[in-house]
Amino acid sequence: MKFSVAFTDVKLQQYAIAASLILAGIFSIVNCLQFKIPGTPYVLGTGVLSVLGTSFTFLPVFENGISAMKADGVDPEDAYGKMLGTVLVCSFLEIFLSFIPKEQLRRMFPPLVTGVAVMCIGIGLTGTGMKYWGGGAVCAEVAWKNHQSAYDLVGFGSIVQNDTWKGGDVTTYGKILPIPGTVCGGKTCCEAGDVALPFGSPELIGLGFSVFVMLVLVELFGSPMMKNCNVIIALLFGYFVAGVSEKCVGSECKKFVVDTKIEAAEDITFLWAKTFKLGFYGPAVFPLLIAFLVTTLETIGDIGAVYDASEESVESDEFDKSIQGGLLSDGVCSFLAALGTGMPNTTFSQNNGVIALTKCASRRAGVACGCWLIFFGILAKVSGIISAIPDCVIGGMTTFLFVNVFVSGLKTVAQVDLASRRNRMVLAISLGVGIGVAIVPYVFADMRASYGTSPFFPCKGPFRNEEDCTKAERGVRDGIVQFLSTPYCVGTVLAILMNAILPPDMEILRKDPPISENKA
Repeated sequence: MKFSVAFTDVKLQQYAIAASLILAGIFSIVNCLQFKIPGTPYVLGTGVLSVLGTSFTFLPVFENGISAMKADGVDPEDAYGKMLGTVLVCSFLEIFLSFIPKEQLRRMFPPLVTGVAVMCIGIGLTGTGMKYWGGGAVCAEVAWKNHQSAYDLVGFGSIVQNDTWKGGDVTTYGKILPIPGTVCGGKTCCEAGDVALPFGSPELIGLGFSVFVMLVLVELFGSPMMKNCNVIIALLFGYFVAGVSEKCVGSECKKFVVDTKIEAAEDITFLWAKTFKLGFYGPAVFPLLIAFLVTTLETIGDIGAVYDASEESVESDEFDKSIQGGLLSDGVCSFLAALGTGMPNTTFSQNNGVIALTKCASRRAGVACGCWLIFFGILAKVSGIISAIPDCVIGGMTTFLFVNVFVSGLKTVAQVDLASRRNRMVLAISLGVGIGVAIVPYVFADMRASYGTSPFFPCKGPFRNEEDCTKAERGVRDGIVQFLSTPYCVGTVLAILMNAILPPDMEILRKDPPISENKA
């Protein structure tokens, strides 16, 4: 939740973190225990060691949706409430899919499709992690958008003469976005504690890199338990390095970590300590449906991996029941999470790694984990400690974490026959567009994100004379742009389409005798 552009206010950010912990704890307990639905053969929950948490899959959709609404003048809190209301509607897709036999789901969405979806998710999120590594996602976006706006205002490139912008003061002219924090020599500054540095400063990059260094050291010299906790250990190390580091200019030294946010945090909190007015945002519907489809397929694979790690048979009625209960739990818990002011929850793949290492597959461990998550969420000072971590340190950790999402997708794709011309064609088309959008996200969207829109779907803008779009036209435009600007949405849809229409490979026709006979 620290990533959401809605929570630039410290208090809101801290509440979001606390609410996410509480919701994850409650839903993990429900998922592990498994409850039979009265009067039906169905269950709610997996009945195995399977912890739930806020899913990164939905992060790009929330980021894009909130950013688009903010560009149209919607208050960030109201924008977040509209996204929560949209989740309430879209979560029924996974609830519906939970009653479809898993064999049919796997036939409809083979590893070729699911692998593409997960790879595109990982690639898109890695970009967000890199923004945080450089100083912060919001800081990065504002810096780039202000640069691009100034670029457009003064004549498309010929803009600098003797360090002076042509065309007047670009900080007050046109649609230049407000710069958060302090202005550092005309550049957008990213704040880390009391320190304000331009985005991508070596100090910020270095603090994030310390996390990578510790990750490598743990893998080289750590015990098996330490290796399983390498992300947490590396994050705490980076936090420590930032805590003891200072930025000195002359005799004045400022710290990268201060206790202001910790002191500002409430002692105790709970759900609905902060509420948001629920609404509905139509342009986010299709991307959210794709996100729920992706998490459905991920959950099936994750539960299967848990059974394998637990040395339980996947060819059993219990496994089928766990699949149905797990999908239903994901959908219901995502619905309830939105009511609880949190983002959708889903089964975490890290469960199987923990089981394999500890050799503990008891549901009681999952229940205990859920209780600890609830405790840490209620103890609001914990969210204050988390919110005090510099964004660059968070970025160093999440960049590694998000790349692992891509690797998981790559592992899934490796299950298919890559020698097949058909499979390569599906991968080339879906990944080509999906990765392309991740690398150049402003192909379909306006990089200024102010009043103008992309030429792909033009409406009235600060440098155009076109008539403004109607409310309906703008809604359609926003939906199309959001879908096309989300890597895993466009990549997954193309993979599904190509997998459905491309015929199987033709058999190789041989008129000559086998090569072995020719040699004889």
